[in-house]
Amino acid sequence: MHPLVRTARITGLLYLGLAVAGGLGFLLVRSRLFVDGDPAATLANLVEHESLARVGVALELLTVITQALAAVWFYRLFRTVDQVAAGSIAAFGLINAVVILVSAALLGTAVDVAADPFGDAAAGAQLLYLVNGALWSVGGIFFGLWLMPMGWCVLRSGWMPRVLGWILIAGGVGYVLGTFVTYLAPGLAGVADVFVFPATVGELWMVGYLLARGVRRHALEAAPSAVAAEVSAARTAG
Repeated sequence: MHPLVRTARITGLLYLGLAVAGGLGFLLVRSRLFVDGDPAATLANLVEHESLARVGVALELLTVITQALAAVWFYRLFRTVDQVAAGSIAAFGLINAVVILVSAALLGTAVDVAADPFGDAAAGAQLLYLVNGALWSVGGIFFGLWLMPMGWCVLRSGWMPRVLGWILIAGGVGYVLGTFVTYLAPGLAGVADVFVFPATVGELWMVGYLLARGVRRHALEAAPSAVAAEVSAARTAG
């Protein structure tokens, strides 16, 4: 397998891991434990389903790992295309990882409070979950910011379809706008979801393309400097 294609597929695999871990942890596990507006029910769920709650923390930590590694591998993939844009993908992705790391710490603390309660344990656990959700919400800023340079690199490189690059940029802008809408106009939550839709399409397409094709075949001939850099990196690593 060509080194550039291999790098692209490893990047896609890490991105897929990020999507699966994040989706299972935040959308599935969290929704089974956290009851909005009912601290007593949230605490009861944490006590009754402690193992599931700990799995949720583990998934959050796995999200941190895959996010950080995906950020690094995106830099490795696109660094010969645009150094600043590739560095921006890595920087914004690593900030995402830090935000989720704090989120994981909050979930872990909520489990500990439920297992060994003190004071108003129900209110404490509920507050920890609320802050956890807020971190994912405000984290939309950097979820969006990392998609913009990613889309730019797609456009600059020609390694993937150009429409994918534009969708990623639009999705990044939508993520940022959706975050502001969430707090400035909380009654328009449905509008915020619409803003995020292009990002979902773009990310799924990006994952699928990286895993299935890596980069366009003709791009290997059209980008000799990138190819040479990947070959050199592979030899150095070996």
